[in-house]
Amino acid sequence: MNSGKAPSHVVVAIDGPAASGKSSVAWQLAKKLGFVYVNSGAMYRAITWHVLDRGIEPRDATAIAKLLETTRLDCDLENRESRILIEGVDPAAHLRDVRVNAGVSPVSSVPRVREILVAKMRAYALDHDVVMEGRDIGSVVFPDTPYKFYIDASPEIRSRRRAAQGQTDKIEVRDLADSSRRDSPLTIADDADVIDSSHLSIDRVVDEVIRRLTAKGLPAPGTPVS
Repeated sequence: MNSGKAPSHVVVAIDGPAASGKSSVAWQLAKKLGFVYVNSGAMYRAITWHVLDRGIEPRDATAIAKLLETTRLDCDLENRESRILIEGVDPAAHLRDVRVNAGVSPVSSVPRVREILVAKMRAYALDHDVVMEGRDIGSVVFPDTPYKFYIDASPEIRSRRRAAQGQTDKIEVRDLADSSRRDSPLTIADDADVIDSSHLSIDRVVDEVIRRLTAKGLPAPGTPVS
């Protein structure tokens, strides 16, 4: 899974742990750049919802892999943002359910889940310039993109943000699960730019990412293409 072909379009990879601000940064960055926004976390949450909806234990990797072999997954765009439909159903309203929060880490650790979704993620870059956020975008999904960022924040700040979002899952538990899984663990790519968002607004982080992208040779938003 680590040997994906180089994308046909520009990919900006935004990785980071839970509640680091990466989703907000990636969404706003995509808007400013005019790129498509891909939320990989929503894709894993959608699969988790489907697994739970079918009464399957989130740690039953065999049953999950078997389920996915007969499940129709359609990934498209809505207002230039990624969307995943499962058997024609959009599970967006359920992606932050308490049970999905509790089950997403073990479901995301299933190798077959990651294999299927990584292929879906890579497909977006065949036709579009994308900003994609997740936990292994720069290290696994698009290891060859030169535009990699890791958005971090202190555990205390992230716990406060999580609580403000109304989420009850524990940051330290999620961090351990994500960083210790055998397949595609949360890690900082060797060539990623690390930005600590602990005391920065989303706008400040986005501006810093754009500054670094420009330094890497990507035209700034609004720059005429010759």
